Amino acid sequence: MAKKKKATAGHNILSPAEAGREFGISVGELEVLMRTRGHEGMKELNDIYGGLSGLGQKLKTNLITGLSDDENDISLRVAAFGSNEIPPKPPKTFFRLMFDALQDVTLIILIICAVISFLLSFYHPGGEVFEPDPKTKEANVEWIEGAAIIVAVIVVVLVTAFNDWTKEQQFRGLRSKIDQDSKINVIRDNTARQIPTKDIVVGDICQIKYGDSLQADGVVVQSNDLKIDESSLTGESDLVKKHESKDAFLLSGTNVMEGSGKMLVLAVGIHSQTGMSLKLLGATKEETTADDQKPVVNKRQDTTADADVRERLVNTGLPADATANNHDATELQVVVPDKDKQAGGEEEPERQKVAERSILQAKLTKLAIQIGYAGMTIAILTVLVLLIRFSFEEFIQRGERWNNKYLNRFVRYLITGITVLVVAVPEGLPLAVTISLAYAVKKMMLDNNLVRHLDACETMGNATAICSDKTGTLTTNRMTVVQVYVGEKHWKNVENPIKAKEIVIPSKTKEVICDGISVNSSYSSKLLPPAEKETLPKQIGNKTECALLGFVGTLGGSYDEVRTNYPEERFVHVYTFNSVRKNMSTVIRRPDSTVRMYTKGASEIVLKKCKTILNRNGDNVLFSNVDYDRIVQTVIEPMACDGLRTICVAYRDFPSDNLPDWDDEANVVDQLTCVCICGIEDPVRHEVPDAIAKCRSAGITVRMVTGDNVNTARSIALKCGIISPNDSFLVLEGKEFNRRIRSRPDGEVEQSLFDKVWPQLRVLARSSPLDKYVLVRGIIASKLNPTREVVAVTGDGTNDGPALKKADVGFAMGIQGTDVAKEASDIVLVDDNFNSIVKAVMWGRNVYDSIAKFLQFQLTVNVVAVFCAFIGACIVKESPLRAVQMLWVNLIMDTLASLALATEVPTEELLTRKPYGRTRPLISRTMMKNIIGHAIYQLAVMLFILFAGPTVFDMDDGRPVDNIFKPSEHFTMIFNVFVLMTLFNEINCRKIHGEKNVFRGIFTNPIFCGIWIVTFVVQIVLVQYGSFAFSCVALTFEQWMWCLLFGSAVLVWNQIVNLVPVTHHMPKWGAGEVYEQVSPMDIGPEGQSRPGASLTKGQILWLRGITRLQTQLRVIKAFEESIERHPPEFATLDKLRANTVPKLSSYYYDTQRPNILNTVTTTDNQSLPGRIIKDTEIAVVDAFYQPILPNQPLLSAGSKAPTSNTLNDIGTESE
Repeated sequence: MAKKKKATAGHNILSPAEAGREFGISVGELEVLMRTRGHEGMKELNDIYGGLSGLGQKLKTNLITGLSDDENDISLRVAAFGSNEIPPKPPKTFFRLMFDALQDVTLIILIICAVISFLLSFYHPGGEVFEPDPKTKEANVEWIEGAAIIVAVIVVVLVTAFNDWTKEQQFRGLRSKIDQDSKINVIRDNTARQIPTKDIVVGDICQIKYGDSLQADGVVVQSNDLKIDESSLTGESDLVKKHESKDAFLLSGTNVMEGSGKMLVLAVGIHSQTGMSLKLLGATKEETTADDQKPVVNKRQDTTADADVRERLVNTGLPADATANNHDATELQVVVPDKDKQAGGEEEPERQKVAERSILQAKLTKLAIQIGYAGMTIAILTVLVLLIRFSFEEFIQRGERWNNKYLNRFVRYLITGITVLVVAVPEGLPLAVTISLAYAVKKMMLDNNLVRHLDACETMGNATAICSDKTGTLTTNRMTVVQVYVGEKHWKNVENPIKAKEIVIPSKTKEVICDGISVNSSYSSKLLPPAEKETLPKQIGNKTECALLGFVGTLGGSYDEVRTNYPEERFVHVYTFNSVRKNMSTVIRRPDSTVRMYTKGASEIVLKKCKTILNRNGDNVLFSNVDYDRIVQTVIEPMACDGLRTICVAYRDFPSDNLPDWDDEANVVDQLTCVCICGIEDPVRHEVPDAIAKCRSAGITVRMVTGDNVNTARSIALKCGIISPNDSFLVLEGKEFNRRIRSRPDGEVEQSLFDKVWPQLRVLARSSPLDKYVLVRGIIASKLNPTREVVAVTGDGTNDGPALKKADVGFAMGIQGTDVAKEASDIVLVDDNFNSIVKAVMWGRNVYDSIAKFLQFQLTVNVVAVFCAFIGACIVKESPLRAVQMLWVNLIMDTLASLALATEVPTEELLTRKPYGRTRPLISRTMMKNIIGHAIYQLAVMLFILFAGPTVFDMDDGRPVDNIFKPSEHFTMIFNVFVLMTLFNEINCRKIHGEKNVFRGIFTNPIFCGIWIVTFVVQIVLVQYGSFAFSCVALTFEQWMWCLLFGSAVLVWNQIVNLVPVTHHMPKWGAGEVYEQVSPMDIGPEGQSRPGASLTKGQILWLRGITRLQTQLRVIKAFEESIERHPPEFATLDKLRANTVPKLSSYYYDTQRPNILNTVTTTDNQSLPGRIIKDTEIAVVDAFYQPILPNQPLLSAGSKAPTSNTLNDIGTESE
């Protein structure tokens, strides 16, 4: 607090002009310099300001030690050059949010209905007015209908606007939190430290590295192969190399794509390039443009009430599209060549994806239109029936002449039709969707999922494939060197202090290892002492480098001491690590004036560049191809098979009088001397195997995409459960993957070839970001399945941006992810944990289910209310439910129900069924059955009371006589029974998949219980005391008991409805149960199929009662269909390699045959008829497979099936 007060005081004492005079350069001159930049800017920098050193003097900055921590100096710089904060645009007012909420089509229809109803209620034509006796008629409250609709609209608008306002506040709070969490490394008082990005001041020396998004403008004072993506500001897709003496200018909003370096800050906040761009766009507090007056169209709907808040992300760890004026430029086009726009060679404009609505939005729009048409049809039909019947009776039967008194009758009929239309329109639907998504997003944050785009939440519910990184996502990202090959000896368990002491190597070899690892790693990577209650050091920075630094400590070395002797600014040259090189090299000048280059990277890649190797005495000896093969087979492959990442450390000396051209990387990084090979362990997260098993049961295929060695990748995949030893899935390297999918001379991807690979592919090793992009794009473009795959992908690197954008849902790593990856993502995994993705799937499916629950409830209410009004108007000439009563049921209860049903928490059961799919309607067959079944019951009860109630319950008939309507027990009981049936049906609607126990988990949702009780109490008050306003009469205790009986009977009726089978349409055999699509890709561990892949209940029932011949035919057709459904697996056997034939054998004998045996055994309890059916069935199916498997003998039902293991057969081809 003291620091802040002093800084503030300093800021208030001096004006910007006065503070600026303290320095040798003004903020305006710095702005001009940054705008000039390029060659002219470098010339101006050198000629006018004396180069970097002169500029540092004018800013009173030491380019080596940085600024001091003096508070007065910092506050003086803030006063002179501004702070690194951009004042955000004021939030939308509550009235603006209300106006936005009024743009909903459903609400517009309601408003039109309200205005018409309200105006017509006051219209009384001249002449004889058609009204009953004032002493007996119900008071004229027709205006209440229009007023109630207006009140309904106001309630929905207020709730929606308040919801949006709350989200805006939450977003700003989250942005503030991210502002605080967003850190940058600066050098002050010759010490590297992290400070919030908003605390950067002009004159600071900032350390920048691969993946950073620059938060201020500046110039490079030291660079290590530094390359910047400036496409967001310039539109140029090529990376720009930065150097102190060539192009030194760095712009805020751009991204570091390669290398590292140090930057002298010259402009911050609104004076930086991003700040000035946003100021011109009106995205800051000072200016307002027409953007406020028109909707902003984005790729996705943001989690805020207003889409333009994207422009306010500039000052955070998740940078805005800074881009706001050139959003598409962030596609990192340099990584994705134009020729790979489509897996099939077709162009797919990015704008096409921008224009796409989410799956849920499209389905809801379609459903709303259908409901609107149906409601309009019934409303018009109601009015026509009333008009025709009245005209026939009055003008034809009675021969009456037209009189103005009849006009009021026509007006009443029109009001009835409008009321039917109002009831038919599900005005609670927008609110239910909003509440469900907002609730899910809030809860997902607690599950470590930061949702950046709302539609990503529900899209995850449809995910069919997940392409996941390995490091940090499937593994703990806590890396340790556990094995090392050095001095011609392979040491194991070196993480054990006792074992580590047994390592005996020459001192000069140890020195090379310690110096090579310490110097040739990012200086931001370091180990901190363990915190309290922890035993292991805290790893900061790159975890692989931290593991190697830990090994330096194991050998008794000190990386801090080595780095002190070789500071970064004295490096001769640096080749930074990237996805293409797979290695990193640093060139230094040693004290004896010799120049040495240290290299580390993927073992098989670095080892190929080695010409010599250090022996047990520390001497260089020749390293031949034979030696290479021997080390690969005896060292690298065994390490990889243990799931270890292998890193080779090497070096090369250069004579000081004959240095090479450092730009000639191919010749420089060659003829190396191998020092050691380290095996680094990154354990699989303990929860990952269970999470992947849940994905399998949920019908989601998990694929691992990694840059590691193929053996390491296979080992980790086995430990995770992605593959099992008996699987026949593909494990490919990137090179082999590309060879299989590309055959054209121009190297473009062929979708037909791609479709033969991806269904079987489970692990892609030694892959590049481009490989990941091609994989994601190709799966999405595939048309193998009736509905396209919905793909989620994880990424943490800057080059993962295109794949994250292309995927239906992109997950960025919150811990290891770069700023660029986070900006390209839809959801940020706060804990980098794969298990959080599974939770996102649960929440996505829960959103779908919540909306489906509300739809089932809403449509049942609407169907009953509409048909009751229609039948009553046509037969009784009056709706049994008054307009105000219907609006209570239709608006108040539905609004509350949307809150109650949309806040159900997800359960593990959501992961036991397959994804819904993009084309599956929101209203399933089971839901339709429930809606129709309950509508039949409720309509029957209401019509029974309407026509037989006075006799059965001994009450006066409340039906109007001579158009006189007054409140009565009869019609009050109809209203009360309808409300109570609806209330109890709300409990039924908690389950939409035919579950019997509708009360299960009800007390885990206190919101539902509270709303249900409150609604019930309000209904009692309305009936007993509502009288005039709601056209009710207080009911007796006995009548209440009858109402409760009819209402609670809905629960019993639901059990009866559940017994009614849901018929599906079979493509070949007409009605019946559809066989579940069982794919070889769904085979689980140990060759057993997952639960969802077993034979269905319809098959079991059929096997019980069918004849032997029907059994044979049915089984054959089932397997024929299975073959037709999976052409990459079966139908194209002749096009696949020979070793895929055993896979078909394995699939049948290991999976389907045991299922048939178990099914019939379970069904018939080993009875003789069952045994006959079983033997016949097995014989027929075995005979069917005989032509495909000529070498496979026929087996009897009791014979043991053969086994097959083709994982290695197929996978090893890539090696």
